[in-house]
Amino acid sequence: VSFENKQVEAHVESLFAPGRSLAEVKFSVDQMAGGSTVSARAALNEMIASLKHMATGANTSGERLKLLKQFIYEPGEWNGHRPFAYDHSDPLGKDQSNRYLAKYFETRAGNCITMPMLFVFLGRSIGLDLTFAQAPLHIFVKFKDDDGQVWNLEPTSGGGFTRDAKYRRDLPMSDEAVSKGTYLRALSETENAAVIAAFLVEHFIATGRYKDAIVAADVILRHSPRDVYVHLKRGTAFYYLLKRDFLAHY
Repeated sequence: VSFENKQVEAHVESLFAPGRSLAEVKFSVDQMAGGSTVSARAALNEMIASLKHMATGANTSGERLKLLKQFIYEPGEWNGHRPFAYDHSDPLGKDQSNRYLAKYFETRAGNCITMPMLFVFLGRSIGLDLTFAQAPLHIFVKFKDDDGQVWNLEPTSGGGFTRDAKYRRDLPMSDEAVSKGTYLRALSETENAAVIAAFLVEHFIATGRYKDAIVAADVILRHSPRDVYVHLKRGTAFYYLLKRDFLAHY
């Protein structure tokens, strides 16, 4: 798919339109990055219908969370005896083909980007209060229970409860980054969309569309100015643009 810069700006801006579900944002991003979404849409709708049926009579958030984890991570009729698992061969999703929902649904092997997304898409469909949070090169999920208490959930590890201290130990970050909300903070809905949209910046860089990457990053950062990852990727795009158009010639 090829866009002029203005078209890129308009398409990325549309991802932040009020009322769009995060799943719709993801499908739009995958499509803009050249991926097919037809089978993935059908698969997600089927999963949501099945999960909602399983959750009938589950009155508390704790009960629904337990069912969500069972639905995703345990083999059974609900997932065709093919549970979703962590792809240890590409845990960070460096292979861009592993970042598309269609590929994740096909292989059932996910990474620290696709797994939190599916967890949130499905969990919200049964009324769970879920949102994304970030650590360096990692996305996880914040869950608010019926009492208003907020918990960290790690979708790459069965959706288990995880303390901030573990993230800080495994993915080192400064006290300042935590105190300023760069990491470990529950994101707003606009920031959730920005996390999903970041894939476009990476895709444009990988395909040599550096100006498009900068334009996409600028739009994302207007909506989510504290997204350090997108700031860094924007700088990377400028570097490659300079390298291609100046350093390589002079």
